[in-house]
Amino acid sequence: MKHLPKTSALAIAALLLCGVAYGGSRLLSTPQLQTTNDAFVAADVTVLMPKVSGIVTEVPVTDNQAVKAGDLLLRIDPRDYQAALAAAQAGVANAQATIDNAAATLERQRFLIAQAEATVRADDADLVLARSELARYNRLASQGAGTAQNAQQAQAKHDALQARLAQDRAALGATGQQRNVLQTQLAVAQAQLRKAEAVQQQAALDLSHTEVRAPQDGVIARRSARVGAHVGPATALMAVVPLQQAYVVANFLETQLARVQPGQPVSIAVDGWPDAVVTGHVESIAAATGATFSAAAPDNATGNFTKVVQRIPTRIALDSNPAWRGKLRVGMSVTASIDTAAAPKPTPLAMAGAQ
Repeated sequence: MKHLPKTSALAIAALLLCGVAYGGSRLLSTPQLQTTNDAFVAADVTVLMPKVSGIVTEVPVTDNQAVKAGDLLLRIDPRDYQAALAAAQAGVANAQATIDNAAATLERQRFLIAQAEATVRADDADLVLARSELARYNRLASQGAGTAQNAQQAQAKHDALQARLAQDRAALGATGQQRNVLQTQLAVAQAQLRKAEAVQQQAALDLSHTEVRAPQDGVIARRSARVGAHVGPATALMAVVPLQQAYVVANFLETQLARVQPGQPVSIAVDGWPDAVVTGHVESIAAATGATFSAAAPDNATGNFTKVVQRIPTRIALDSNPAWRGKLRVGMSVTASIDTAAAPKPTPLAMAGAQ
């Protein structure tokens, strides 16, 4: 066998070394495209339950019907709540009448106090005059110019006026205390009015809750409400699925997320719609693995330990495309591929974290 020229052998060796180096770098480097088929379509589904109990009288929607925010979905018999509201309104009117009466009585008391004060001032004036007459008659009697009878009459009149003044002053004090009582009664009546108004507001709120309306745009699902059925606060009536705000939850292995960042582009293949080209971007990565919140969360400190690669839920926001948004359904299986080499575009969560 002929030996290869020395230059040829060197060239072959160099090529082999380059091949080994390239293969090793491919084996040791992290792939730019991270893919998982452990992914599905999700949405923030709202399960509707009534806040009041009663008999269902109307269900104007059916299963799989598209609704807009504010559309009437169900009506409960409102007559009991209408009667409660009427009673509450009567309570408010009664409390207001009590306040008006207390205010009028308090105003009347103000005039009674003024009258009592005027009476006391008149008594003071009469007593001053009686005191002067008593002094004059006593002086005349001591000089022999007046009779003892006149002096005695003047003394009796003075004493009577003094007693009347004391009585009228006591009446003035009682009138003033009555004003304090009336002010307290007015305050109680005002508190009763506020209580009655709160009862009225609650009754009006309960009446408004006899109508269940759509909290957001979406599609009706799991409708269990039927006309004539009795429902209560713990009764699940139906669900509203906001398909237009659908997103993807992809459970990537923890070893796949080293270079994943919010904002990186994602291509999505939908199992039930193989011809679709759905795109999105990484919105956020969960704070814990899926197993952490399971019913039987693992505890590596107990029993025998077996290391298992964990999966971390990653939320993927879908790009706007009306053509396919109406076809996606919550729970559909998809395959998500993140391009970790692409520059991430700004997202609300990423910008909030930067701040």
